[in-house]
Amino acid sequence: MNSLAFQKIYTKLSNITKATVTLKASGVGYDELATVDGRLAQVVKIVRDEITLQIFSGTEGIPTNAEVVFLAHPPQLKVSDELCGRFFNAYGDPIDGGPEVEGEIRDIGSPSVNPVRRKQPSELIATGIAGIDLNNTLVSGQKIPFFADPDQPYNQVMANVALRAKADKIILGGMGLTNDDYLYFKHLFENAGELERIVSFVNTTENPPVERILVPDMALTAAEYFAVDKNESVLVLLTDMSLFADALSIVSNRMDQIPSKDSMPGSLYSDLARIYEKAVQFPSGGSITIIAVTTLSGGDITHAIPDNTGYITEGQLFLRRDSEIGKVIVDPFRSLSRLKQLVIGKKTRADHPQVMNASIRLYADAANARTKLENGFDLTNYDERTLDFAKEYSDKLLAIDVNVDTDTMLNICWDLLGKYFSKAETGIRQEFVDQYWKGK
Repeated sequence: MNSLAFQKIYTKLSNITKATVTLKASGVGYDELATVDGRLAQVVKIVRDEITLQIFSGTEGIPTNAEVVFLAHPPQLKVSDELCGRFFNAYGDPIDGGPEVEGEIRDIGSPSVNPVRRKQPSELIATGIAGIDLNNTLVSGQKIPFFADPDQPYNQVMANVALRAKADKIILGGMGLTNDDYLYFKHLFENAGELERIVSFVNTTENPPVERILVPDMALTAAEYFAVDKNESVLVLLTDMSLFADALSIVSNRMDQIPSKDSMPGSLYSDLARIYEKAVQFPSGGSITIIAVTTLSGGDITHAIPDNTGYITEGQLFLRRDSEIGKVIVDPFRSLSRLKQLVIGKKTRADHPQVMNASIRLYADAANARTKLENGFDLTNYDERTLDFAKEYSDKLLAIDVNVDTDTMLNICWDLLGKYFSKAETGIRQEFVDQYWKGK
């Protein structure tokens, strides 16, 4: 506390709620950190000389004459190559038993990149998951969420993306992780020998929920260091943004702010956009790509969190369990990557767009055939072939456990198309049929 020895100490709180305290003070900045009765807090509201502080661990037991010391800076992170392979909490403190990180101190929560410094994304981010790389290809500098029900293995998918993705650095921001999930990520990264390119910021269910608000900014500050200072491609994985939004809701409700739709704060859109808009491709080659999990309540995509997310991001990846094969797949009908046309057929094989479109059209025909079957109509020979194709397509390409490169995915598609259909039924351009057709 020596550094605080000459700072003014306030000892009169005028109001205490479940999450905040209010006092009169001068010379204080928005987002500035403080200690209240020894607990870490942050300035969330300033009205003239009346300052409202959000206490991360809650206000229970804090007296009205508690000592308040302002630290004169917002939350900060020390950035250097020493971040690699380490696990930190929401404040950037190590939680893996390792030493403190030495490096340059940077404020978290900086503004997003000026549009004139951005370059149109053009680099492929390969994940090895065919449901993504084949149909919803990711591009460096993109922002895209996974929409998933809470009982789906989205954290396992995120971990697999981290291990498979062709990126220089992976930054994991875990919010509200169970201890099991935290240990799962930790052991998986260690056993895969990939720790040297992964940095993790973790808030578990045992930590105060309000701390989750800091995790995305910590992760993105680390990402900016590697993308801007080191010109590296950085993939940021955020899970779960619904729990992040819930933490925002907790704070706003305890501050007696009038809630908006679904009990969310009225600032939800800008709170989410501030994070997602950090995705960027720099002309120098560095990039930040953001993949985030948004868990759904009963599959409801009209809830304020996924609804706002959909307006901000460039598509979505939709996980669902396929009852035909008993596996979780990336749903081709509800998933969308709005930037994929920038790389497919350019950074991937020339036949990619044609094969993708033909396969999805035939998969859609299978969905129609399934509807006919459920309604008691007779199926044609073509209907039956589409159903067989769709089942194998789901199992070999859409399932999240598939891990192959893009060329192999396209070759599997050609195998399936040739197995179940004639050249004419696929509708693929003749030049590609001549080169790749594997049918009878």
